[in-house]
Amino acid sequence: MQRSLRLRARYAICWMALICLLCSWGMSGALELDEHRLESLAASQYGAKGSARLTAWLRLLQADRDLGEAAKLAAVNDFWNQNVAQSEDRIVWGTEDYWATPLEALGKGAGDCEDYVIGKYFSLIKLGVPTSKLRFVYVKARVGGPQSTEQVAHMVLGYYPTPEAMPLVLDSLVSGILPASQRRDLVPIFSFNADGVYVDGKQAAPVDRIGRWRNLLQRMEREGIRQ
Repeated sequence: MQRSLRLRARYAICWMALICLLCSWGMSGALELDEHRLESLAASQYGAKGSARLTAWLRLLQADRDLGEAAKLAAVNDFWNQNVAQSEDRIVWGTEDYWATPLEALGKGAGDCEDYVIGKYFSLIKLGVPTSKLRFVYVKARVGGPQSTEQVAHMVLGYYPTPEAMPLVLDSLVSGILPASQRRDLVPIFSFNADGVYVDGKQAAPVDRIGRWRNLLQRMEREGIRQ
């Protein structure tokens, strides 16, 4: 019961954080990257391996900008799943809940589910995918195989080709991108983007700004990622 309450509280905080992140960056989807600053910070703070991962990300954002949306989704999903190892904030950052910027996640080469979602989201925005097609989805994920009943709190990125379409799921637990209807190991709780919070596919509430979560955006701007 105590663990359940902690998970619920943690994801309430995560929900507020992502809402702030989305609202503060607006809906235009236009991102500017100071590549020289990003590369300099990666080299000085994370060494050769972190620098190499950052450089590979910048190359992907250049090379794949003219692809169709399906190809962009696949490239971004594969890149983040292959370049960031699953870990926990207390191991990577020494704290229970830390929102890593794309540079930080690639620099460390490790992160939790929220870090994957943040990295994939901003990558797709940079590649020109409209923010209206992307939602952060809070789920319960079954772990331990088909017969397992163990569930953990988890976050994935949903891609909606149209507002009413079955979303495609970009997940750090599964390598491929599948329609939500084929992810029976996931139980959706709610999803959200800069337009609002959605329960059962319907907009349930407007999104408010939460100023105290602007720290992540401020760190991203200092690193050279800004709108």
